Amino acid sequence: MKSIIPLLALSSYAQAFYASQCVKPTARVISTSTTPGSSLSALSTNTISHANDGNSLIHSPRRLFLTKLSTTAFLFAAAPANAGIDPSALKALPVEGDITGATSRLRQIESVNGPRPEDTKDIPYEKLSSGASYREYREGKGDATIQSGSKVAVEMSIRCRSFATANEPGGLKYFTTKEDTDFNELAWTIGSGELPPELEEGMIGMKKGSLRRIELPSTVVYSARKAGTLPLPSEKNKDGKRRYENLFKTDATLLFEVLVTRIK
Repeated sequence: MKSIIPLLALSSYAQAFYASQCVKPTARVISTSTTPGSSLSALSTNTISHANDGNSLIHSPRRLFLTKLSTTAFLFAAAPANAGIDPSALKALPVEGDITGATSRLRQIESVNGPRPEDTKDIPYEKLSSGASYREYREGKGDATIQSGSKVAVEMSIRCRSFATANEPGGLKYFTTKEDTDFNELAWTIGSGELPPELEEGMIGMKKGSLRRIELPSTVVYSARKAGTLPLPSEKNKDGKRRYENLFKTDATLLFEVLVTRIK
């Protein structure tokens, strides 16, 4: 038979199978005419293909063998190995060159406190006696709540409401703990005078994991600037520094986005 595959290139199983199938091809001609009592059950159940003249069907053992052989090789192909590595565990590994551990700490915080769908809900502000107002997006969990004297750590972003854009309707940010601190946190004691008291009033009652957006009006922001209690952008945050400087040339209303990470 012409163009026979060399048997030495096949496995012993394939050789035996090929030998059993490689018989001289025979043609079975099926009339296209219709006769009484004819039935499709008379056709061979083997794989068949159309002949060149379109009026007969020819069975090809060699083609059948190659088809079955390739199918067998596909079914028994080895699955890709991952060398026993759990890909999800790689996220906990330290970052090369992260001497202080800041990058690793930031990644751990983000994996727990990342954005959620409920953070985009349109919730009315609650007005406070100090002039500040807030919206609560997450209630948080646990028994501990922020009170006067509480030691807290938070993630925080500060937006300039006057610099709102289509993509940033709440205003462009001049400060974020992610960009302007080492560990994506601000930590202080409530009532210590480190941050504006109006901001702290808007945080009273928050729990760990709680998220609020607290708005301070322009008059409060000017007073906080004079008292030196506003968080400032880092030296590397050029855009933030420019926005902070321009803030006091217009309405200085600020929007604080506060997520509580620790309470003591």
